[in-house]
Amino acid sequence: MLIRSRRGFLRDAIRSVSAAGALGAMGKFGEMNALAAGGNYQALVCIYLGGGNDGHNTVVPITTAQQSYSLYKNGRGAVALPQASLLTINNGNDVYGLHPKLTEIRNIYQQGKAAVVANVGMLLKPLDRNLYNTNNSAIIPNSLFSHSDQTNQWHTSDPSGLGSAGWGGRVNDLVQSLNTGATFPSMASMAGSSLFVTGNQTFAASVPAGGAGLLQAGNQQRAQGLQQLLQFDNGLQLVQAANSTMSRGVSYASALNSALQGVTLATVFPAGLLAAQLQTVAKIIKVRGTLGLSRQVFFCSLGGFDTHGGQLATQDALLGELSKAVGAFYAATQELAVDNAVTTFTASEFGRTLTPNGNGGTDHAWGSHHFVIGGAVQGGQFYGQFPVLALGNETDANSRGTLIPTTSVDQYGATMARWFGVDPAGVADIFKNQANFSNLTFLG
Repeated sequence: MLIRSRRGFLRDAIRSVSAAGALGAMGKFGEMNALAAGGNYQALVCIYLGGGNDGHNTVVPITTAQQSYSLYKNGRGAVALPQASLLTINNGNDVYGLHPKLTEIRNIYQQGKAAVVANVGMLLKPLDRNLYNTNNSAIIPNSLFSHSDQTNQWHTSDPSGLGSAGWGGRVNDLVQSLNTGATFPSMASMAGSSLFVTGNQTFAASVPAGGAGLLQAGNQQRAQGLQQLLQFDNGLQLVQAANSTMSRGVSYASALNSALQGVTLATVFPAGLLAAQLQTVAKIIKVRGTLGLSRQVFFCSLGGFDTHGGQLATQDALLGELSKAVGAFYAATQELAVDNAVTTFTASEFGRTLTPNGNGGTDHAWGSHHFVIGGAVQGGQFYGQFPVLALGNETDANSRGTLIPTTSVDQYGATMARWFGVDPAGVADIFKNQANFSNLTFLG
């Protein structure tokens, strides 16, 4: 009975710690390796658009040197956005339109603090339609158009889809000399366990919106009882190792709750899951000094972008939520005077076909457009090659507007890693195909 009761208590406590976000990864994810102190504060914030966001209706060509709105409209058919509804932006002499719900992101773009990175996707080397159709597995990422495989590829920068550590985590591994003495992990996921923030030496705390809850008012007795159980030496090495990991999780929850006690922001965040996640990120950034952190990596997520049907209404709601949340978060970084030190970026496993299906939706494709936002961004312009939206051209993998990326995930991630302080050798080790591509310059 004693063993069974203890197991039940531990099971419930583990669920509470997981829900509170106090636990980092166990075992293979390792412990935080904090070395020598120093450096100024910087943070990377990934916003993952789960399901595969349709980039074609996120950034639309209106009048450019290569194409016009009519080319877009012909390809899009029933899911084309009316030209009059688009929020116009300029990229030099070219005119584009953002989705009508991206008002806040458009405003930040026009301030020169947001950039569009065009047609990003997993690549080993530059590809065109002819090379792709050779079916040469040595130059084509594995399992294209698969949610799970391409999510893994985006999170790890590994084209095999089998990577076990995320590029955010591996970037974080290489800057831990700047986080000596930290009382909380330098990575945090606001959306449960995430491969993106799994390092080889460092791990992420999983923090729900609002902060760690296990040790909040009303839970102290339960937490004290849990700590007593975790400190009990039962002589079993594996159990003791697990207990040690959980004990660290409780300690991290305690440190975070203590640091966040009474912390508020003047910036008003809208309702919504993503806004709640980003509000929690902003609060953690506010107490970075108390936690002893000079570098942080955050992961947030907004799902629902797998729009095989009813895309127009679904994307309206989702992109509206994204834009409002990002607008509030950028304002919060300004309030905290860290807008030049925090870079926020979007990611998604793939884009979607230019041509719609018969259900008012679109299907899995490959390349898509993404936003990078922050005071350090060389914004108000596009980076990478924006594709011509003509079916069957050199960037169409088939005849449905399945864009072959012209910007690689390695280029995208390596740019942020360099800004974050990773040296050239470290960047090359993390992004093993970066040498096949030119460097992007969207971060100063």
